Amino acid sequence: MADDPDSGTVAAATQVRSIALMVIASGLLTVNDAMVKWLTQSYPVGQVMSLRGVFVIAIIVASAVVRGRTAELRVSNWRLQLTRGVLMSASTFLFVTALALMPIADAIAIAFAGPVIATALAAVILKEPVGWRRWSAIAVGFAGVVVMLRPAPDLIRVVALVPLLAAVMGAFRDIVTRKMGTGGESTAAIMVVSTSVVTIAGLFSIPAGWAPLAVADLGLYLASAMLIALAQGLMIESLRLGEVALVAPFKYTSLVWAVLLGVMVWGDLPDSWTWIGSALVVGSGLYIWHRELVLAKRRRE
Repeated sequence: MADDPDSGTVAAATQVRSIALMVIASGLLTVNDAMVKWLTQSYPVGQVMSLRGVFVIAIIVASAVVRGRTAELRVSNWRLQLTRGVLMSASTFLFVTALALMPIADAIAIAFAGPVIATALAAVILKEPVGWRRWSAIAVGFAGVVVMLRPAPDLIRVVALVPLLAAVMGAFRDIVTRKMGTGGESTAAIMVVSTSVVTIAGLFSIPAGWAPLAVADLGLYLASAMLIALAQGLMIESLRLGEVALVAPFKYTSLVWAVLLGVMVWGDLPDSWTWIGSALVVGSGLYIWHRELVLAKRRRE
């Protein structure tokens, strides 16, 4: 029997929808980053993280209660969960600091080095086999970071080291997540991370104190938290509808959104060094992702 052409059309439409959801989710996360950058112009980084984190926790708890799934908030493997929470807090604090100090597109482009760094760490810490192709891609990714840092004999863009450190902390977080297995992205795990962010950011904000909070800005804090929750939901739906191999690369559209927002809101247009470096980093990340898919397919066969 010949294949039903209608079923093929439906499948194609589903794949297109999954891609659209991933692109929208990436855009929402970038809009959230822009909101955070805007807030850091008036409030200390620790205050921004703490207040946004409180709203995120409220949304997580409310969602679990409404859905009748409060059991999802039960935490297991506290040691790894807390370790992951601390690493995520450090990564978030550094990235938000980077947003406060530099153009949003530059910060996101450098932070995209995270998956490349995670692959290198997985080979060293988890003893995962990494062949010469992925090591070559790692080298290209690091070369892209160096290009964006723009080192000179007597000068380096010190501020650009902040998102790079955020990427390093994020890579260590990914290593811990791999050790945790399927529980790494559970509701309980997200709750632990959010609580860690609020606690650690709150402690860091004590020395500088908090700036007086404008009532109008509460809406931005709430909107930022809601965007995070909505984007995560859209990403989950995207991965449910489409194949990971198809939709995952579209996470990199965040860089396009970042460039657009940077130009429209702050008039920041990335220079040629950032374009070249980000192309190397994104390209290496995509190749590493492709090789991991190929190897996973071979293992299944």
